[in-house]
Amino acid sequence: MGIGGVILRFCALAIRVLQFLDAAVILGIFSYYLAILAQHNLHIATWIKAVEGLAGAATLYGLLGTIFVCCLGGVGFFAFLGVVLDVCFTGAMIAIAVLTRKGVNKCSGTVNTPLGTGNASDDSKAGLSYGMACRLEKVTFAVAIIGVFLFLISIVFQIALARHHKREKRFGPSPTNGYTWGSRRNFWSRKKNNPDVNGADTLPGHPTPADVEMDGEVKDEKRWYSSFGRKNKTTPTTATGGANGYGYGNSAYTGNY
Repeated sequence: MGIGGVILRFCALAIRVLQFLDAAVILGIFSYYLAILAQHNLHIATWIKAVEGLAGAATLYGLLGTIFVCCLGGVGFFAFLGVVLDVCFTGAMIAIAVLTRKGVNKCSGTVNTPLGTGNASDDSKAGLSYGMACRLEKVTFAVAIIGVFLFLISIVFQIALARHHKREKRFGPSPTNGYTWGSRRNFWSRKKNNPDVNGADTLPGHPTPADVEMDGEVKDEKRWYSSFGRKNKTTPTTATGGANGYGYGNSAYTGNY
């Protein structure tokens, strides 16, 4: 995997960890609400149970998502499943934000909290002050809004990981990357099995007529190599067999029989 894939996977993993922590905060706050309400045998509203359930599911998904990114990040089926679940939990975080929308109010004077309505400075029947219950609900609302953006961002990273994994699979393994799952070769890299551009690995060219004596032997022991059309810098002298090295100027080739 190239450096781009490592960075992409690390960012996706960081988002999953943040999702887990975000949902865990909501789960912890409402678990505390449920605990003190049940301890004092007080009525537990249905919406409190709903927030608890949604937060618990989101926490579990954040944990499992972290593991899947490490082990199966980018695999087509799991990437598609991750996108679907991210959309679902985006809706879950929106629902939590709606259910705890009273947290946007000021936590002073008379407040309406999951533990009931009363003066912020007074203690509720559950033993916790209404002011503290209001502030905890405010934290829940803010964390839920953050969770919405975290799950939306996660969708983008799931798609990017899937595309990167598909590109990695297309170009590996092969001889160009040592039979490992790697990215495409960099465009500035040169294949090692290419012929030497300096002509060291090219085949020798044929001698020219100027290099051949009258008896057909090569005049010079040197071999003139051609490197993709490049000619030798040294030009041999004309053979003694005639002006052109083959004696074409004598009577045998001029029509004087």
